[in-house]
Amino acid sequence: MDYSWFDYYLMGESIDAYKYLGCHFITKNKKRGAIFRVYAPMAREVHVIGEFNDWDLNSKSKMEKVHYAGLYELFIPDVKEYQSYKFHIQTQEGNWIDKADPCGYLFELRPGSCTRTFNLEGFVYHDEEWLKQRDRNFDKAVSIYEMHLGSWLGKANDNSGRFLSCEEIAPALVKYVKEMGFTHVEFMPVTQYPFDGSWGYQVVGYYATDSRYGNPFQFMHLIDVLHQNGIGVILDFVPVHFAVDNYGLSRFDGSAVYEYNNENEYSQWGTKNFDLGKDPVRSFLMSSINMWIEKFHVDGIRMDAISNVIYYDGNSDRGVNQGGVDFVKRLNYKIHEAHDDIMMIAEDSSAYGQVTKGFAGGLLFDYKWDLGWMNDTLKYYQKDPIYRKYIHNQLTFSMAYFYSENFLLPLSHDEVVYGKGTVLNKMFGDNYDNKFAQVCNLYAYQFAHPGKKLNFMGNELASWDEWNENKSLPWELQKFPKHSGVSRLIRDLNLVYRSHVAMHKEEYSSEHFSWIMADNADQSIFVFKREVDGECLIFIFNMTPNFYSSYDIGVPYEGTYEEIINTDKDVYGGWNHYNGLPLTSSKIPLHNQPNRISLMIGSFAGIYLRYVNPNRESPSLNDLSENDKMNVLETEDPAKKAKKMGKKGN
Repeated sequence: MDYSWFDYYLMGESIDAYKYLGCHFITKNKKRGAIFRVYAPMAREVHVIGEFNDWDLNSKSKMEKVHYAGLYELFIPDVKEYQSYKFHIQTQEGNWIDKADPCGYLFELRPGSCTRTFNLEGFVYHDEEWLKQRDRNFDKAVSIYEMHLGSWLGKANDNSGRFLSCEEIAPALVKYVKEMGFTHVEFMPVTQYPFDGSWGYQVVGYYATDSRYGNPFQFMHLIDVLHQNGIGVILDFVPVHFAVDNYGLSRFDGSAVYEYNNENEYSQWGTKNFDLGKDPVRSFLMSSINMWIEKFHVDGIRMDAISNVIYYDGNSDRGVNQGGVDFVKRLNYKIHEAHDDIMMIAEDSSAYGQVTKGFAGGLLFDYKWDLGWMNDTLKYYQKDPIYRKYIHNQLTFSMAYFYSENFLLPLSHDEVVYGKGTVLNKMFGDNYDNKFAQVCNLYAYQFAHPGKKLNFMGNELASWDEWNENKSLPWELQKFPKHSGVSRLIRDLNLVYRSHVAMHKEEYSSEHFSWIMADNADQSIFVFKREVDGECLIFIFNMTPNFYSSYDIGVPYEGTYEEIINTDKDVYGGWNHYNGLPLTSSKIPLHNQPNRISLMIGSFAGIYLRYVNPNRESPSLNDLSENDKMNVLETEDPAKKAKKMGKKGN
């Protein structure tokens, strides 16, 4: 065999090592079996032991060293799928250790720690139309539903305590996400991990789908049906650190193959840091990501904790980790070179510049989570409305830096755990109605603000309880009008967001956004405009419980303005103060605009107005088809549907 692919692996240039390393079914000398390959540079000796050889350590289990740098290989005939195995490795000190396959596609369900043989070839996709039109969505609406597979519906309803498989989850998830209007699903890590409470962020198998939810084909099926229904898939990926479990990557051959061999070995989470300056480590991670793209058809990768890649343990005082920076540049360049339709997304809390920019110092990501927006915004909504005038610029500040990166606005899982409280609980006060009014205002503000959107599962239910990975989402809340009103609002916001180009096209160009009223701190009212391709939308936000029966704002054009969203409507749980009839402007300047309109603004109301351009017709919520407007709350509870499936064992 030509081992030039391994030379590229050693140079840190490989994105297709998944095709060679690990276990692969082949025919050799007319015998069907499996070839095993592993990189163990400091090993004295390596064996493959498993069910196929009764875990017997002998001459037939010994792997051949086929490359001086530490590539080992062995063909074993008559290997079957789903058989357990490990690498039995002798270290330089003469000790023997057992390790799971770093590039294995399937693991035993925890607490098992063996890899299982699996043939990744053969799954038949039906998503050709989706792949043809897929791109990086710079000018398209992107509304992401972030979710944890194990707790969206909870465990099977058959007293087994097992997790629902991807196939069991698929029908309910596809139906729900489609009806709610989200464009993408983002799965928290589905790479193999041992500890439930890590939520997937402490990985042992970077090439393996999590066995909690079935085998790789079942995950492929889930992605395939999502694509067939027009829903994209983003995977959360952990490039910084890995689990310390002794069967995993840690001191893989007795030496620091993947981690640092110095004071940087351990992370702040008690895991081990990848040494991203090592070329083989770069190839290992890049090939993993490329495998998820090529074999699983994922549409985007969300890279976790990039600040910890840029700086040692995320601490800028320690200086830039040049190895980490060079790694992400190389990764993004190579992935975009191979797949120009894949979104690369950075979860980055640092102030490092040009995360989403080009070659002159940039990291080449497509999008960056705006964690500053998330933190500033939530702090603002936690403040007593009486005192919000003193922190007025906390909401306007985001637009002062917005155009420095391609930002994505997250309300993610990180904000609803560890005693931080749910989004609903974060809203100021103990008044039930006001809390719900403010949470509706917040979601309307998130969708109105430039930038792609992300909401963690359960945000749409306005849950009182923090997310718990061991429990299903509280679907029963949909029975209550206030909670169902929030769900309906997010559905309608998604529909409006997707149907109005002014809300997503050219949003990273500053000429399409302008403040109309940014300095009214005393009343805590914000007004801004977004305009593109002849479509003009006006957004008004009242951040106090004050009610205005007639409030004047400046508008750019003479004519009529139609209300397309008002969070104070009773269908959203509000007090039903809304502007039902078109609003006609007066030719009296206000707020540096040549015209003005007068409108009703309810308590904590978020309002979207559409200028009725006589030269351009654009849809309003009222124009959408009845099918599009189908109230998800009137459909079968997704939890009930999937539980039924789990009970049947489908």
